[in-house]
Amino acid sequence: MDKQYKIQVQDLHKSYGDNEVLKGISLNVKPNEVVCMIGPSGSGKSTFLRCLNKLEEPNSGHVYVDGYDIADKKTNIDLVRQNIGMVFQHFNLFPNMSVAENIMLAPVQLNKMSKEEARTAALHYLDIVGLKDKADVNPTTLSGGQKQRVAIARALAMKPDVMLFDEPTSALDPEMVGDVLEVMQTLAKEGMTMVVVTHEMGFAKRVADRVVFFHDGVIKEQGTPEEIFDHPQQPDTKSFLDKVLNV
Repeated sequence: MDKQYKIQVQDLHKSYGDNEVLKGISLNVKPNEVVCMIGPSGSGKSTFLRCLNKLEEPNSGHVYVDGYDIADKKTNIDLVRQNIGMVFQHFNLFPNMSVAENIMLAPVQLNKMSKEEARTAALHYLDIVGLKDKADVNPTTLSGGQKQRVAIARALAMKPDVMLFDEPTSALDPEMVGDVLEVMQTLAKEGMTMVVVTHEMGFAKRVADRVVFFHDGVIKEQGTPEEIFDHPQQPDTKSFLDKVLNV
């Protein structure tokens, strides 16, 4: 593991039966870097992201996060996961708890904070995502965009080193997408290391330090947003961008 990288992935393979989804992916992410992964559905982006915190078990290869090889059976994955925030397409909030209680749950259960400290932290992170006034409401009363912002606050409450986002806006109505992307943009400006699977090309253009194009289980091309969006080198990249940018 090279100390200059927050995440280091070497020759990662993942199959489901005969279907090889990841065909030898290698990718490094530096501290404070924002990496956006784009590509057609089924190209392996989400599977790759889920391998970064072992929600998916790689078949072979190495995944180092903060120096821990999480592909190694001996690594205490629960310990590593405490430093990795993850936000999914669906919000997975508990409907039997208030918004603040949802955020407080993990820090208290993992003995990171007392209830009082967790409540203070919950209000702080709700303030960051613009929902402090919703602390004591039931999450079922929130819009999809608000739920997703709560999910981001919940991930931030663990004070992670790395945030992983798996298409966080794809389940939202179009008018709600902007608020969620704005929160993510703020996190990026503040130096959070982020790996984002997204269909939002405008966000990737604005916020990413690096854009990685997945196609058929491999990384076909990567570079700055300008390199990928304005001067793609690979035919598959050009074809994909023509489709998504000219819709």
